[in-house]
Amino acid sequence: MDNSFFSRFAPKDSKFFPVLKQLADVMSDASDLLAGSLQCSDLEERKVFYQKIKDKERLGDDISHHIFDELSDSFVTPFDREDIHMLADYLDDVIDRINSCAKRIATYNPKGISNDSIELGKIVSKDTECIGKAMDEIVAMRKNAMQLKARCKELHDLENKADDIYDMAIIRLFQEEKDGIEIVKNKDILNELEKATDAAERVGKILKTMIVKYA
Repeated sequence: MDNSFFSRFAPKDSKFFPVLKQLADVMSDASDLLAGSLQCSDLEERKVFYQKIKDKERLGDDISHHIFDELSDSFVTPFDREDIHMLADYLDDVIDRINSCAKRIATYNPKGISNDSIELGKIVSKDTECIGKAMDEIVAMRKNAMQLKARCKELHDLENKADDIYDMAIIRLFQEEKDGIEIVKNKDILNELEKATDAAERVGKILKTMIVKYA
């Protein structure tokens, strides 16, 4: 496909940009709620946070389905249908992982949340902030190519930082926690938090592919 020719059609059907941004906003809201869940120790509060995040996850699903329906009905799209589909799918994956983290916190109700888990939650929040900015910038991908490349690098660097925190957290968990059940609970929560950062990095990877194709 001739991208220079195709790009002339983009302004005629830009309805995908606001819904992608909306999906990113839902993701950001969910990450803020997750940060709150990681800070509280009361079971009932943890359940409330989980229910709020679950509501966000369902809203994210609705937006994703709307995007997929619009792809089927649209003759002209600003990017290849497969790229829009994958981008929406990866954004939704981040929300799903955040929901999975909150579900484990509410279900397991660990005696305490480690500082490492809280730090991983902060990285998830930074991921979603970065992705939100990227969703603003893809509206003019050629103009914002350098900024988008910087977002992709930031997501990659954040994932590497999350890997380091996760590795040290597992070491500390087995060294310091004597209760086997608490080890299982906290290890699974840490694992889900790390997977959320992996999901965010995948958003960066599809953005890199789109930059090469369209910018």
